[in-house]
Amino acid sequence: MGSKGDCFDNAVIEAFWATLKKEIGLTTGRRFATRPEARSAIFEYIEAFYNPVRRHSTLAYRSPAEHERLHAAGALIPA
Repeated sequence: MGSKGDCFDNAVIEAFWATLKKEIGLTTGRRFATRPEARSAIFEYIEAFYNPVRRHSTLAYRSPAEHERLHAAGALIPA
């Protein structure tokens, strides 16, 4: 974490929001009719794709679900 006002304060969450906006289509002008519709789309994206399926470079290109499974099994080698 950087100091207050540092550009690195929220780098991880900012990258997440940018990815979310791109992959749900918000950057292409997609609009939701209601808040529950938007909430449902975001929930579906996070729980059905981002967490279990999407590979992350910081996890050696494993999905978070796979990484957690390996960690629980003690199969991860500490760096």
